[in-house]
Amino acid sequence: MNVQYHQFTEQYFDGVVALGNNVHGDNYLDDHSVKVLYGKSWHADINASWVAVDEHNRVVGFRLTHAANHWEVDKWCTPELWPYAKSDICYFKCNTVAKAAQGKGIGSALLKKSISAVKKQGAKAGLAHIWLASPGNAAFKYFSANGGKIIKKHPNKWQQLSLEDGYMCPVCGSLCECTAAEMLLTF
Repeated sequence: MNVQYHQFTEQYFDGVVALGNNVHGDNYLDDHSVKVLYGKSWHADINASWVAVDEHNRVVGFRLTHAANHWEVDKWCTPELWPYAKSDICYFKCNTVAKAAQGKGIGSALLKKSISAVKKQGAKAGLAHIWLASPGNAAFKYFSANGGKIIKKHPNKWQQLSLEDGYMCPVCGSLCECTAAEMLLTF
């Protein structure tokens, strides 16, 4: 598979929504949420989010990243355990690779591109909530292999998305009970 990497732009919205819902479950992303996520990627005229496309210009992977201070600290975050202020931490919202493209280094390449961008934006670290129920715990293994360290585990992280937005978890179904690992990657 021949893969090229591009900054996330409007031309990739539909492909990102389709791939995200295919991998993470129905209603994980929609037209509105992808526009909001895109807006949170920008700081100092630098876009922190990236896509991987195949030779047919189909999205086979994406990394959605919020610039530092362009995301909300919520009950799933423990800032008292972070080594930096929120203003110095970006948020790695989502890394997704199509099943047929997994194991080819696409996820790590997307992460490296986002890290390069957020460093230019001024970030010193990135926070993520890693899905511990991913097949073979691949999400945790990938983020750990790239330097991520666990801050805290959070049960039922995506349950609210199930209840309010109809999210269908590929593991739990209509009521997600998956645990997220709050992880920090220092640059």
